Amino acid sequence: MIETFSDVLSANRDYAASYIDRQLEGRAARGLAVVTCMDSRIEPLAMLGMDKGDAKILRNAGARVTEDVLRTLVLAVHLLAVRRVMIVAHTDCRMSKVTDEQVHAHILTGSGVDTRSLDFGTIADQRAVLARDVRKVRSSPYLPKDLAVIGCVYDIRTGALSVEVDGATLDV
Repeated sequence: MIETFSDVLSANRDYAASYIDRQLEGRAARGLAVVTCMDSRIEPLAMLGMDKGDAKILRNAGARVTEDVLRTLVLAVHLLAVRRVMIVAHTDCRMSKVTDEQVHAHILTGSGVDTRSLDFGTIADQRAVLARDVRKVRSSPYLPKDLAVIGCVYDIRTGALSVEVDGATLDV
């Protein structure tokens, strides 16, 4: 099985050979956490003009605020110097082009695996889901009431971010 990973393991050997430890702390140097999609076209630090160590990056399918994302944000805020949170969805997201039912059917047909017990969190209305997820962060009893939270959409064709949900204006 290890042969399947030979390309990335070889690349890591090259990387490690010239790696310079910058003695960074595990804290978010710029006080930011970014919840974004796992889509490999997104480079969260680069799109925000940041570097390694500046922000905490949380990625999943669709940039959704799940229970695990909330748990991680609680740790990031209370232990790792996060003072602000950006939830960043993006254009051309596969999660906004299908329903959970379609995903279940596709996996069952293609792989024979019944995934109906899973909630994939597909997105029918991206702005409404962003607002719901921003509200979820803002209303968490484990996070400070004054935590700054916004919801954005990243355009994968232009690299531009647009603020779609200003968390300060949402009722929680």
